[in-house]
Amino acid sequence: MHAIPTWLWGVFWAAVLTLLAVDLLSHRGHHGESRRAAWIWSGVWIAAGLSFGGLVWAVLGGHAAQEYVAAWLIEKSLSLDNAFVFLVIFQSLSVPLRAQHQVLFFGIFGALVFRALFIFVGAAALARWSWVSYVFGAILLVTALRVAREDPAKQKDNRAVRWLAKHLPVTQQVHDKKFIVRREDGHRVATPLLLALLGLELTDILFAVDSVPAAFSVTQDTFILYSSNAFAILGLRALYLVLAGTLGQLRYLHYGLAGVLGFAGLKMVVEPWLHIPPLPSVAIIATLVGASVIASVRARRRDTLGHPAPASSEGEEPEPETPARR
Repeated sequence: MHAIPTWLWGVFWAAVLTLLAVDLLSHRGHHGESRRAAWIWSGVWIAAGLSFGGLVWAVLGGHAAQEYVAAWLIEKSLSLDNAFVFLVIFQSLSVPLRAQHQVLFFGIFGALVFRALFIFVGAAALARWSWVSYVFGAILLVTALRVAREDPAKQKDNRAVRWLAKHLPVTQQVHDKKFIVRREDGHRVATPLLLALLGLELTDILFAVDSVPAAFSVTQDTFILYSSNAFAILGLRALYLVLAGTLGQLRYLHYGLAGVLGFAGLKMVVEPWLHIPPLPSVAIIATLVGASVIASVRARRRDTLGHPAPASSEGEEPEPETPARR
């Protein structure tokens, strides 16, 4: 554990709240919904996360900075799985692109709260009972097997959303960017946006059961854990908009994510006998995800060369791809 000065917590929260405010104000109306804007914002969030890692290095030293980058990279990698879920939820509820940013913004804000709960409770449990690390490792190994077997790109709906739709009064249509509307009979009902938001929150809680223990495999310092998680989560909206149109083409990505979870699980189990420093962990995680993405791109390229897409009808322009369609 590192001795964390109080002012560093203050700088962290000031940075997070400022970035959230800038993100919210920058996307009022229909601003920032294009793919180009999403690429720019993705770069901003990545730069912000790595810049804070530089501050961690300056204040806490190189080893702490390596732990931060490793934990940030784990959460960033596993965030790709979240993006699949976002796509499924928005498609199943027919949420238009113009309303997705608002849902994602509040979803990310809620994720920051729930991740704090998971991290501080998990750290307290590990500090009190050393055997909890083996429980976390087992959870990660089982989850790795499940992720390897299930291709999230083939999911057609979301269980949480399906359950909520059966138990909540919901309108069939989106009402601008409203989460709750009043019907003609005076009763208030949820809109698909509220259903999407609740679905995102419930799903993120389930993802936290995997991603938080994975981060514990590289450090048990609550400040490093939470700050790295927070800066990785902050970029989820932009990451989703960047990848939503191509997620279905990354056919081998879930194998890379399964490898990350499996590596984290093994690392926790064998830690008493074999310590893997943070820097090699970063290299292994980057290699696993990078190899799965490269393999997916090459497979997609082979398919394209072997089965060229049919030409559009004469005089008819192809329909542009949007982040909400895959």
